Amino acid sequence: MSDALTYRAAGVDIDAGNAVVERIKPWVRRTLRPGVMGGLGGFGALFDLSGRYHEPVLVSGTDGVGTKLKLAQTLGRHGSIGIDLVGMCVNDVLVQGAEPLFFLDYFATGKLEVDTAVEVIAGIAKGCELAGCALIGGETAEMPDMYPPGEYDLAGFAVGAAEKSRLLTGEAIVAGDVLLGIASSGPHSNGYSLIRRIVERAGAPFDLDLGGVTLADALMAPTTIYVKPVLELLNQTTVHGLAHITGGGLKENIIRVVPDGLGLAIDAGAIALPPVFDWLRREGKVPDEEMWRTFNCGIGFVVILPRDAVAAAGAVLARHGLASRVIGEVVRAEGAERVRIG
Repeated sequence: MSDALTYRAAGVDIDAGNAVVERIKPWVRRTLRPGVMGGLGGFGALFDLSGRYHEPVLVSGTDGVGTKLKLAQTLGRHGSIGIDLVGMCVNDVLVQGAEPLFFLDYFATGKLEVDTAVEVIAGIAKGCELAGCALIGGETAEMPDMYPPGEYDLAGFAVGAAEKSRLLTGEAIVAGDVLLGIASSGPHSNGYSLIRRIVERAGAPFDLDLGGVTLADALMAPTTIYVKPVLELLNQTTVHGLAHITGGGLKENIIRVVPDGLGLAIDAGAIALPPVFDWLRREGKVPDEEMWRTFNCGIGFVVILPRDAVAAAGAVLARHGLASRVIGEVVRAEGAERVRIG
């Protein structure tokens, strides 16, 4: 019948979707860990918690990578954006003291380009390896007319677990505790709507040298995944709180885990802006206040701990190749202005 319609004619290629699944299987297998039951292809993903915890509490998180996706698509660099996706989710789960157990992804596009999808999902699998969690399932959705050619969207979902008695709630934080900042790899996945505007106004100088790397490399550096070093730190030192520095920057993220009646005194002089942030500040004429509440400014994760635990914590992080430094302390504070940066 010449007028017969098919799903393929409507813009959905089931064979392309199947090809993606087959090509990502080797990457997915590398993320498997004890507790995973079954493989890809089921209607639901299974994970066995038995025998691992006495009083398990599940901690879940979901996120995307914002408009960093637009930059990845503009540059045609899809290999690390999946690491960003995992990092944004598992670093959030980690804040509660939870170990990420498994991850699911959602990849949506107008027309499925198999090579691009495989590159992205391979990056997701790499991120899961770095976090020690299993890529246990996901969804690849081809939706004609929803996205322009060459564009796609991503979302991620992480589930972790912690012993109820070891959950980090912030209740242990006291005045005098120290803020130990752990270095970021760059802007991670936050502030990219502003970043893209600055880059566009500067004439998109992606080959510009910034301290030995190009602007493109600095902006596309994948989000640091802090899971393994911080889990080791939790087992070896006294930690009162953790904060993942995402949208809202240093100004708005750390205070989220600090109890009422306490505030933060952050030493701006202890935070030397890495070259990419310095360039963004100068080129965009971005005020300091806006920098503090938009970007991580070189500090991707913060550990709140007693002063006498700082040396041991720094040693653990250094063994994992992570630089850290004291950037402030917890102070007594009331009212709306609980964060001072100066």
